[in-house]
Amino acid sequence: MRRIYPDIQDNPDIVQAYAYPDGRPWLRLNMVASADGAAWLKGRSGGLSSSGDKRIFQILRGLADVVVAGASTVRKEGYGPVKPRESWTEIRAGRPEVPPIAVITRSLGFDLDNELFSADAISRTIVITCESAPHERRKELARHADVIVAGEETVDMCLAVAQLHERGLTRILCEGGPRVNAQLSACGLVDELCLSISPLLVGGGAARIQNGEPAQVRLDLSQVLEEEGVLFCRYTREQSR
Repeated sequence: MRRIYPDIQDNPDIVQAYAYPDGRPWLRLNMVASADGAAWLKGRSGGLSSSGDKRIFQILRGLADVVVAGASTVRKEGYGPVKPRESWTEIRAGRPEVPPIAVITRSLGFDLDNELFSADAISRTIVITCESAPHERRKELARHADVIVAGEETVDMCLAVAQLHERGLTRILCEGGPRVNAQLSACGLVDELCLSISPLLVGGGAARIQNGEPAQVRLDLSQVLEEEGVLFCRYTREQSR
């Protein structure tokens, strides 16, 4: 892997390249897309991924306090609890050995036999829902996960993020999907986008990395890495000039 912007460097330190800024909460989106903007191939993002994308994906998880994803993404991508990695020992010093998964859902339509809700998981899953979610289902789910109620009819993203912060989970990594990304952007909550661009043309009906609520968030290009034709772009929210 090499860095091609803002300077040229072979084999950059990936942990340092994606380090969080000190002293403030930070919400980072991490997505992969084809060259024509598709967020998935045959229904899943894995078809767009590469070995370099997988390495960065794991480092971003290791750096995060919590990994957030929408329920649809969790089901389609087959999420389980984050597993510890020996390479995270230093970057997670003073923190739990893995970040919890936080799932955003209104319906609470989960199979509670899924390993995400296993009592043996190192880090207890968080479920973020709203008041209108089925109450009996919410009570049942609370026996298997930490439940956050944020909002009335739908999940209020500002309240959800604030409640994660109250738990000390201030370095938030969101892995989608496109609707969750759009909601976070519309609320002005996104600080950074990490986007892997795969050298594929996909076409078809795949969504873009944001799909749903309109948003206009100006970004600065902070960094570009490259490996095997895949570009790894890091954008940060444009600061007032």
